[in-house]
Amino acid sequence: MFNYTVRRILSLIPVLFGMTLVVFAIIHAIPGDPAQVILGQKATKEAIATLTRELGLDRPLYIQYFDYIKSLFSGDLGNSLRTRGPINEEIWPYLAATLELTIFAMIIAVFIGVNAGIISAWFSNSWFDYTAMILALIGVSMPIFWLGLMEQWAFSIQLGWLPTTGRENVRDPVTAITNLYLIDTLIKGNTGQFIEVLKHLILPSFALATIPMAIIARMTRSTMLEVMKSDYIRTARAKGVRMFLVVYKHSLKNAVIPVLTVIGLQTGLLLGGAILTETIFGWPGIGRYLYEAIGYRDYPVIQSGILIIAAIFVFINLIVDLLYAFIDPRIKYTN
Repeated sequence: MFNYTVRRILSLIPVLFGMTLVVFAIIHAIPGDPAQVILGQKATKEAIATLTRELGLDRPLYIQYFDYIKSLFSGDLGNSLRTRGPINEEIWPYLAATLELTIFAMIIAVFIGVNAGIISAWFSNSWFDYTAMILALIGVSMPIFWLGLMEQWAFSIQLGWLPTTGRENVRDPVTAITNLYLIDTLIKGNTGQFIEVLKHLILPSFALATIPMAIIARMTRSTMLEVMKSDYIRTARAKGVRMFLVVYKHSLKNAVIPVLTVIGLQTGLLLGGAILTETIFGWPGIGRYLYEAIGYRDYPVIQSGILIIAAIFVFINLIVDLLYAFIDPRIKYTN
């Protein structure tokens, strides 16, 4: 297991290296001059040329790329072209916001999706099964921006239960420690702020969880149906084992491998695909941070943000692969 893990981690290096090359090539193909965007349309040619030299954008592309790679090896993501601040310090609060949103959304998606799939398989071809699968199909097909707006209209404007946008109560801001606000409020022991942060999380989390929830429910149902037809499940039921134990202890354990794969992939996708949700709900996450960076042609920020998301994505898939061996003892990573 240890040797396999080391080899997998080493194999990620060329993947991430290739990612940097592809991203660098694509973002430098985006039309527009960063100096022009930063200074505005009324800037003089002399001012634009001066800023271009200061930012190092007048150098050949291959030199800019190798300088960026050299900085990465030293743990430096560079400086933002727009703010001139170090990206290492700027990016974490945005990344932490997206991580908190993604984790909360995946908890909702996994809890509801897995249980809905199990009950649908348990009561196959029942009214619950048909209803759950129809809702799952709607969930996959529903545009997130429309769902987000409907959530705001129903639960914020009409009912007034939950806040419309933002991550915290602006009148009582959270003192950032880890920038994961739920953890920060618990560290401070401020119950009021914790509840307020939780309220701000609910609507965007449910909007973001809709698609993975539907996919997880459908995958769980299909795998559970196959497992529940197995001989050992029929034997367990013939011995009088309670149906709850048959489903959750015996069936689910053997059906969870494909579901775990879907959960890993969906978690990685949510990290990079939350731009619409973050925009609608005014969530200060990595998606909005990169979106604004693209508007300003802030090359270092775009490169660093995409690289971090890619690294998290591949590490999530590595963790999922390693979990296979713990869940199913038949899987061995010996070579």
